[in-house]
Amino acid sequence: MNTETRPEAGEWLPIFIRLAGQPVLVAGGGVEARRKIDRLLKHGAQVDVLANMLEAPLDEYRRQSRIRRIEALPSSSTGYRLVIVATDDERLRRAALAFAAEHAIPVNAVDDPDNCTAILPAIVDRAPITIAIGSAGTAPELARMIRSRIETLLPQTLGPLARLASELKDSIRHRFPSLPRRRRFLGWLFRDAPAEAMQAGDPSRARALAARALEDSGFDTGGSVALVGAGPGDPELLTLKALRLIQEADVIIHDALVDARILDYARRDADFIDVAKRGGKCSTPQLRINNLMLSHARAGRRVVRLKGGDSMVFGRGGEELEFLRTHEIEYSVVPGITAAAGCAAYAGIPLTHRDHAHSVHLVTAHGKDSIDRLDWASLARENQTLAFYMAVARLSDLQANLRAHGQPASTPVAIVENGARPEQRVLTGRLDRLHDLAVRHSVASPAMVYVGEVARLADRLGWYGSPPLSLECDSPKLTATA
Repeated sequence: MNTETRPEAGEWLPIFIRLAGQPVLVAGGGVEARRKIDRLLKHGAQVDVLANMLEAPLDEYRRQSRIRRIEALPSSSTGYRLVIVATDDERLRRAALAFAAEHAIPVNAVDDPDNCTAILPAIVDRAPITIAIGSAGTAPELARMIRSRIETLLPQTLGPLARLASELKDSIRHRFPSLPRRRRFLGWLFRDAPAEAMQAGDPSRARALAARALEDSGFDTGGSVALVGAGPGDPELLTLKALRLIQEADVIIHDALVDARILDYARRDADFIDVAKRGGKCSTPQLRINNLMLSHARAGRRVVRLKGGDSMVFGRGGEELEFLRTHEIEYSVVPGITAAAGCAAYAGIPLTHRDHAHSVHLVTAHGKDSIDRLDWASLARENQTLAFYMAVARLSDLQANLRAHGQPASTPVAIVENGARPEQRVLTGRLDRLHDLAVRHSVASPAMVYVGEVARLADRLGWYGSPPLSLECDSPKLTATA
């Protein structure tokens, strides 16, 4: 082999070694050795420790017979499957490396990649599912960072589901002899009703659902709908469950307020159905949306109904659940950060504050009927925060009604346009000039409107994007933080 030619896949072949019941030698009795020993014991290895002394808790491990301390290396390999060198003692280190080389035993030397013939990767443990991340010894901290990212994506119930599938494998093969149907069933097992039961902490129900499906000669994997809140904009505000369902979805029915970056998380082969209202055009009728969810779910597809903010806060989530329940479609709900909370946080506006606001009112100002039905007398009281959704087109009415019911003209207001997105703008002022503020700066939807003393804090506590604008200036206020 030409040693100057770099192997196409690198020099390290990822491989798993069964260590349960097998002898392993660790050189070192300190903190780093203990970390390695803890991993080895977890996987059932029989550990011999070559060390002059054992620090706590390794000495306790020895007294409990969990490990064996040796004072000198044996003359033969004694069947060691792996040698780990985790010591600053140069004499021990050289002796252990020479022993491994003499007996052709794979060796891992901590912080010494040049003397390694084996690497202990960063591990994501969902036993029996195990994911190993290695960096060829060049960047172990990066490998650990990648492990942390993967950890957040994989539910803890993955291992129990894998064991359930293993227990049922013969029944699954018998019930679904064709590979495509078997794969569909396993997809249902790992993602739908049994998986949801397992995540809810009910493994007995998960097992019962799977067993009942295998016994039912007419069973076929049905579809489902998940109402998923996408939050106000920033993709990193998605919950882990929302991200997983988006990545697994066959169909995503989404609104205009869903940030395009969130849709990029979906599978490339997923179907995207835009039911948004744009440019003054008629929005997709709710009945049409309901029927889309119904038809795709009945076709056995996993549907995500994806909405900006939270689907259960001014998102018609309740209406859609009632429709799905009536038509016996399996569904779930994943809450998102509602726009009132998300936009306020990104603008530096605390919705409650001991000095200024003891309650929060979430209000929709969409449409004339909504405006007319509001209890303006209650909304105009002191020591509370008003958060108005869908209010841009009704700011003059909002302003007039609050003033007519006693809200002081000097009450602070804030408008957060495109909250939690790169193009976010925050505008601050006073209630009697709210409409003028929006007109002066050409405010457009989506935008949240806040009324109350806490709105004033955006000038001082804002942290994301450009500092706030006011009616009097075209440039950002210098008192805010970028």
